[in-house]
Amino acid sequence: METYLLDWANLLLRWVHLITGIAWIGASFYFVMLDSSLKSPKKPEDAARGVFGELWAVHGGGFYCSQKYLIGPKGEPLSNDLHWSKWEAYSTWLSGFALLVLIYWIGASTYLIDSQVMALTPAAAIGISIAVLVAGWVVYDLLCRNLIGRDTLLAAIVFVLVMLANWLLHQVFSARGAYIHVGAMLGTMMAANVFFHIIPGQKRMVEQIRSGQKVDTMPGIVGKQRSVHNTYFTLPVLFIMISNHYPMTYANKHGWLVLAALMLAGVLIRQFFVLRHRGQVKWWLPASGVALIAVLMVAMAPKPVDAGGDKVSFSAVKEAMVQRCVSCHAGQPTWEGFAQPPKGVILETPEQIGQHAAKIAETVASGYMPLGNLTHITDQERTLIATWFAQGARLTD
Repeated sequence: METYLLDWANLLLRWVHLITGIAWIGASFYFVMLDSSLKSPKKPEDAARGVFGELWAVHGGGFYCSQKYLIGPKGEPLSNDLHWSKWEAYSTWLSGFALLVLIYWIGASTYLIDSQVMALTPAAAIGISIAVLVAGWVVYDLLCRNLIGRDTLLAAIVFVLVMLANWLLHQVFSARGAYIHVGAMLGTMMAANVFFHIIPGQKRMVEQIRSGQKVDTMPGIVGKQRSVHNTYFTLPVLFIMISNHYPMTYANKHGWLVLAALMLAGVLIRQFFVLRHRGQVKWWLPASGVALIAVLMVAMAPKPVDAGGDKVSFSAVKEAMVQRCVSCHAGQPTWEGFAQPPKGVILETPEQIGQHAAKIAETVASGYMPLGNLTHITDQERTLIATWFAQGARLTD
């Protein structure tokens, strides 16, 4: 019953995380577009009121005019009816952190630890997980504080920082655990940008406007900087959110390089849309992103398995699968923590094995399965299964 309830908690948290993530990313994309598309106000009286830029838009059968004030309106009070875009960010991070706890902390032995990478206790793995989130934010925040106005240099250093963390995490955690921690680190940076800088800075500016003080523009500059960073983090984080469905990416001996390439492709594609909102169309950006993904696809293509030599008997394959796979992939799994077989895949009969033969060969040969090699499958058994599939995946001896 406990495992069953954990599955429900996993489902509901993922749903909440998806909904709130859509709300946050949608708001972020909209305001980046809005900020990049502003035109100078056409009416002199609007400029006199402090309007910095405006955008006319049409949507849903209506017409809208959005206006931006850098330091609030001039000669009139700031409205008390202000909409704050913050809970989308907080809710996304809170639900994501809850998922991290539920899957990768409670299930550390299954999803976070790979003894072939580093022998860790669950407590040690969880401690490293916490340290990654905290240290990632602290180092990033210090860089941003000390490199205001040097955006190109800052972007380069942050990219190197993220790639270094990516490589180091692959030396500590399972490949899947490493991927998700790169995403969790970036997501923590994004939410912390909102919580520690963007919202507090906006609140200080509001207080200064309403008290009649001279408005300090620095919180606005910092808020814009962190908001821009968040928009470039978005596509890499979205990829990592869905990556656990595609073990071909992380269950790769060069998994950290695969992640680096896909993250860079996401940044290039996002940059195209950011510039396009400003009227600059640079097709080389998405073309470079797509080319990078194409090169990656070719480089990652599985090498053909030699089907020659002695025929592999199905009984040998089935014996290996009974020992290494069926404890999880059964109608009633016997491995602790599984109330149902992963992805509904059952491998108890020859027919079931035949149905999933291609996926079995792919995931076993890549090293993705068994998870964290919990059942201690050998390289010889992996080769046995790959050769069996290459020989036609016969279900009889």
